[in-house]
Amino acid sequence: MRHRAVHVTITGIVQGVGYRMFVEREAERRALAGWVRNRRDGSVEAVFSGDDATVAAMLDACRRGPSAGRVDGVALEEYRGPALTRFTVLPTA
Repeated sequence: MRHRAVHVTITGIVQGVGYRMFVEREAERRALAGWVRNRRDGSVEAVFSGDDATVAAMLDACRRGPSAGRVDGVALEEYRGPALTRFTVLPTA
């Protein structure tokens, strides 16, 4: 089981539609560490850390999003920050 940590930025109609709560619920259900927050530019930013297959499943969920939203894009890069041990919701940045 290979560990992976990714940093993603999700664009589309992803604020005001429960997207952050959706991400938090899905990440916690999958026992991923990381965080999620709204961005002032209207996007949502998140970090997911866990085994590779679980992170991949979380990225698939992010591409779908909640039914009230619309995901136009998920920009992905490997996360190189400090180790994460739990999932949190951060303030808007």
